[in-house]
Amino acid sequence: MSSDGFPPFISAQLRYLLDHFPHKIRVEQVRSGGSGGLDRFTLLIPYCLDYIKWDVIYNAEYPFAPPDIVFGPEDDDFHPLLMTGSEGEGDLNSRSRNILSDWNNKDPTKLLALIQELRDQYMFYQRRRAGEVDDDRLKFEISTILPREGIEMHISSVAEKAEEVKFAVPLMDMNINKMVHGCPWRHLQKIYLQVIYPVGRKYASTASAPRLKLMSTPELRALFSVDDVKLPSWLDGMCMAEYLPHLEESLEKQVREAVSLIDIRRRFIEALVPLFGRPLEADPVCFLGI
Repeated sequence: MSSDGFPPFISAQLRYLLDHFPHKIRVEQVRSGGSGGLDRFTLLIPYCLDYIKWDVIYNAEYPFAPPDIVFGPEDDDFHPLLMTGSEGEGDLNSRSRNILSDWNNKDPTKLLALIQELRDQYMFYQRRRAGEVDDDRLKFEISTILPREGIEMHISSVAEKAEEVKFAVPLMDMNINKMVHGCPWRHLQKIYLQVIYPVGRKYASTASAPRLKLMSTPELRALFSVDDVKLPSWLDGMCMAEYLPHLEESLEKQVREAVSLIDIRRRFIEALVPLFGRPLEADPVCFLGI
């Protein structure tokens, strides 16, 4: 048993997943299913500016078997082993089947490959659901926005609320990590526009504007707070393809200004060296020491 209570093979795969997944995953509800020690847990996987919860169930008494993945109750019709891809997506179910058939409990990369593949399939699943909604305005938005890379969609409906479709739109084709000298961030920092459309039936140019909110990765807030950004007005009849260029132009200027302020603070710290000597230590984002 490893020090964290998992059998070594589960511990190695989980650690590799947490260290190498492109998004920051959280682990909850670590538990045991029998006498073989801790062998199941819940993953909180970032998706569409929220989290999806999947239970990962190993069997410590049968270490050669791949884990079962139990999806959330709201995704009862998500069946990744039965999915077929549209043009450009490839054969989705064969990719996940290959990962399972080639499972090797001694390979620490296997859990990462499985979760990444399932998340990709979940993204296609949600995109298809959104495209099937009987809402002309929403169909138009999807048709005009899909050429942009990295967009995620999620359709939700609860008893107390009307059905709605949420978009997570990554903004600005710029690598903020590389702009910050001595960047301390492990994950790629991004700013997103969250767009939430209530589902209607007919297209109307005077329909109410979607709910809009800027969001970012948590670490980026130390450099640039999206809460302080004033969003442009959404004009009547506007669509996302029209709205985004003006927003991105404004955001890019503000991000570059924030980065330039870091450079000014760095030069200020460097000017202190003749007075105080080396080494000087400072926060790598707020004061970027030397």
